[in-house]
Amino acid sequence: MHVVLADFLQELPGLFLFFGIFLPVALLLFLLIAYFRIKMMEEANKELSHIRDHQYTNTVLSQRIK
Repeated sequence: MHVVLADFLQELPGLFLFFGIFLPVALLLFLLIAYFRIKMMEEANKELSHIRDHQYTNTVLSQRIK
């Protein structure tokens, strides 16, 4: 296994591996993480607003009954 890896690294320059493969993949992963984090926060805010609206509605209705 070591011989295959050494031959592979001799044929390809290190800068090509870094800028051509590693960097784009890492940036894509960071973009995906940021995108899903934003979507998750939006959904959490929607659910919290629904819960607050439901609690407010229950409070108003209970006050009207009294």
